[in-house]
Amino acid sequence: MATDTLKSTTGASGASAVRRLLLDNGALTALIALVIAMSALSGDFLTTDNLLNIGVQAAVTAILAFGVTFVIVSAGIDLSVGSVAALSATVLAWMATSQGVPVWIAVILAIATGIACGLVNGVLISYGKLPPFIATLAMLSVGRGLSLVISQGSPIAFPESVSHLGDTLGGWLPVPVLVMVVMGLITALILGRTYIGRSMYAIGGNEEAARLSGLRVKKQKLAIYALSGLFAAAAGIVLASRLSSAQPQAAQGYELDAIAAVVIGGASLAGGTGKASGTLIGALILAVLRNGLNLLSVSAFWQQVVIGVVIALAVLLDTLRRKAGATPVAAGAGAPGGRGKQAATYIIAAVVAAAIVGAMSFLHNGSSSSATKKVGLSLSTLNNPFFVQIKSGAQQEAKKLGVDLTVTDAQNDASQQANQLQNFTSSGLGSIIVNPVDSDAAGPAVRSANKAGIPVVGVDRGVNKADTAALVASDNIAGGKLGAKAMAEKLGGKGKIVILQGLAGTSASRERGAGFAEGLKAYPGIEVVARQPADFDRTKGLDVMTNLLQAHPDIQGVFAENDEMALGAVKALGSKAGTSVSVIGFDGEPDGLKAVKDGTMYASVAQQPKELGRIAVENALNAAEGKKVEKTVMVPVKVVTKENVAGFGG
Repeated sequence: MATDTLKSTTGASGASAVRRLLLDNGALTALIALVIAMSALSGDFLTTDNLLNIGVQAAVTAILAFGVTFVIVSAGIDLSVGSVAALSATVLAWMATSQGVPVWIAVILAIATGIACGLVNGVLISYGKLPPFIATLAMLSVGRGLSLVISQGSPIAFPESVSHLGDTLGGWLPVPVLVMVVMGLITALILGRTYIGRSMYAIGGNEEAARLSGLRVKKQKLAIYALSGLFAAAAGIVLASRLSSAQPQAAQGYELDAIAAVVIGGASLAGGTGKASGTLIGALILAVLRNGLNLLSVSAFWQQVVIGVVIALAVLLDTLRRKAGATPVAAGAGAPGGRGKQAATYIIAAVVAAAIVGAMSFLHNGSSSSATKKVGLSLSTLNNPFFVQIKSGAQQEAKKLGVDLTVTDAQNDASQQANQLQNFTSSGLGSIIVNPVDSDAAGPAVRSANKAGIPVVGVDRGVNKADTAALVASDNIAGGKLGAKAMAEKLGGKGKIVILQGLAGTSASRERGAGFAEGLKAYPGIEVVARQPADFDRTKGLDVMTNLLQAHPDIQGVFAENDEMALGAVKALGSKAGTSVSVIGFDGEPDGLKAVKDGTMYASVAQQPKELGRIAVENALNAAEGKKVEKTVMVPVKVVTKENVAGFGG
């Protein structure tokens, strides 16, 4: 039975012993090297607050990865854990709020949801003979869809009694870190001390041999995937507790981080090897990378490149370790005192790292500069021209005022944005600007900045249940109403239209849609024949509009909640755009304004993104210097048509 216990085939002494130590602990070596490098490069890295931030940021990935470890050790794969996490949290919040179920019962139902999803995966794989990749890919889609159906695409407030999981004990020890440690110990116990744990290694080592030796492989796989679902549910609850809300779009892509953490930690995708400590180290490597790159002001785009390269190098190091002569041994056949040697290795590594890091910290002492003119800007996404223009306006103003501006991209992930805001807080910036992915989910991280005495400025969207020094925004609801009025006037007060909605769960989509619906109430002759999400994406706008035209070829108007989707609709409409069908977008981005000028789009409800970014930086600096700032700064919204587009500055 193969396990993750490795034993060298040759002896070693002196330099070769050090080499062997490094090779046999590839992930640990990589983690120590990263910590030393980040400590040398950033004086803000090695602080108590920041190290606790890293633990919190690693918690959700680690808990998910512990569950995935069971699957990978048994030579399987689980792509559904991110969606299962979101679904479980949504079930808890929905049951405890909308349905009035006692919180403790809602928690049980959420955990049961995760286990049920895992069991479905197990049944499809064991009895349906589906490849694990296909079965769990299907569950990824089903879980996410059910989460959106239950929540109707909107975040649901989390019960306060459960939200304490996102708090701290004694004012300093984060509860998510404690949950991570407990789940890690449970994982280690299951893998190393239980029958099902030994079965996982046997199945992963050679499934047919395991079956012939008497293991009930099908039933074992049911239990393995059920465990993965249970850990995913736990991760979802911890994540939602941190954000004080269940986000239907939460944990997107986390399944890839979880798999990466397991593989970086030394597990083989071929099965048969893997351990809890390695998985924890893998999750910490990812967290240290993201945290350190934020502190070093590395471009949001380059961060993805760097993380991918480091993952590849970490796995390559593990491959070199295996080729260097380390061979697996049977469970329980390790050398006497093997566990003691492993513990000693970790202790020695910690002491060496602490000594080197302490030296780096000493070098940074006394070299601090004024943080007043250091500002962090966390944008909901940089995969959209509107927010790219906010960034551009902010950077131009920062250069003009001599402000050191760090920009991060949350990639429409509320939890990733929470991590970025925590990193800003721990690095002691003068002020922070946030463009929230979701107004509720940004609240806890902004409250942490409030406690640290760092002023926060909201841009484009506000932050709920937290104190912001200023909000620089256009009114999305008012903009939606203006869009409805423009559409009704263009169609003469009657006609059939379709609405292309933005990314489900985002405040921009909700507010623009609500404003448009409110504005249409004054025009009963306008009939909305379809509403479909296209996720603020031009390609999806093209595809969705093409499909809608099959069912509704006689429409006269399209309202898209941003210009990107409107431009996709224009492409789908072809010659109808600007002639028999009037298209109205939102944002006033350059491509949208060009389409308005060309006549293919009738109008865009235009904000002034560069102005939003400029004013946000100006207010952030004033707040950092203790100057008075207006609580709300409204940048006007206007409907731009062919008649006035030439005079619109953007």
